[in-house]
Amino acid sequence: MTDDALVARLRAAGCVFAEEEAAALSSSAAGDQEALERMAVRRIAGEPLEVVVGYAEFAGLRIPAVAGVFVPRVRTEFVARLAADLAPPSSIVVDMCCGSGAIAAAVAHARPDVAVWAADIDPAAIALATKTLAAFGARALVSDMDAALPASLRGRVAVLASCPPYVPTEEVALMPPEARDHEPLAALDGGSDGAAMQARVFEAALRLLTPDGVCIVETSHHLSDATLAAATKAGLTARLETDEDVDAVVVVARR
Repeated sequence: MTDDALVARLRAAGCVFAEEEAAALSSSAAGDQEALERMAVRRIAGEPLEVVVGYAEFAGLRIPAVAGVFVPRVRTEFVARLAADLAPPSSIVVDMCCGSGAIAAAVAHARPDVAVWAADIDPAAIALATKTLAAFGARALVSDMDAALPASLRGRVAVLASCPPYVPTEEVALMPPEARDHEPLAALDGGSDGAAMQARVFEAALRLLTPDGVCIVETSHHLSDATLAAATKAGLTARLETDEDVDAVVVVARR
């Protein structure tokens, strides 16, 4: 199969970045035309590209990706970058609702002096994150927010970083098929207003953060007011930060 033929098939299937996807598939197939055809068929059928090739590019790292686990988005690199920049030397960072552990991996890679923990309620996500984070000396565990985190972390976390589900329930059906059909609903659905899980992260921040700690939560432009309101309701002082290059919006909240 020629590169042009693969691009044409991907474009016909609705892949917006057909050229880039074709290059990723061809690279992963490493010259094996049968393997390339199998991967092309899977992608055209709607599987996320990252799951088909087995990894997601994130903050200069390749984060393993598997079916049934939320795929990290490029915009979430902004959360990881802020967390790495704001963490004091030799401090503690927690990646909550971690999915595959992309934020935790990026922070641990950028800041080897920092102790990094990752938590998610999904055992499948934690199984993947544990393998991903082992190379960085970071730890992952199954936990509903901070419920299963060691009690010794309470009041000692310098940065709590999170990309919780924040799609309003009624909007999940409007998401691209590779998300709504192939990723766990629990990793997408943020409740009726999209801010329900974000609110729980801010509540956890009150229990975990040091007196001058910071909580960084990903949101979206149209949800930003609800996210700010959730942070304020939790008793935090919050502001918006944006990165137009990756279309990222986050709320940075402090005690």
